[in-house]
Amino acid sequence: MLLYGQWLLCSDGIVRPVLRGEVLAADGVTWVDTPFLLDTGADRTVLNTEILNALRLPTTSATHSLAGVGGPSPSVIVETQIQVKRQGHAPAVFRGQFAAFTVAEALDMSVLGRDITNLFAVIIDRPQDVVCLLGPRHQYNIYES
Repeated sequence: MLLYGQWLLCSDGIVRPVLRGEVLAADGVTWVDTPFLLDTGADRTVLNTEILNALRLPTTSATHSLAGVGGPSPSVIVETQIQVKRQGHAPAVFRGQFAAFTVAEALDMSVLGRDITNLFAVIIDRPQDVVCLLGPRHQYNIYES
């Protein structure tokens, strides 16, 4: 499986590695477009408040506290699906319980964490303009030129 991301120029003028995905809303039919920051330091996938509100999913209390650069913030858990489109193939779908911040200041962009990225080799290469996740059927080689 090969999932392509991109380098995205964000509203603050900083270019970040992003994987575009969609999250299934409460109606079970609507997919909400969601850019995910590829954060190799994030323990888990976390939805920002804007996406949480758009999904209208039932929430449960978080069992672990979440903290970011700004410190701890209130969060909840939602059960849903995240899908990432693949060229010429069915989308990659990840089902599970995902965390979501409940205050807008906690997170500008949803984050794809190691609960999903650990399934892949993650390549975030700014000089070569590459952002991708490689599954078991794909490989890469590093060599000195």
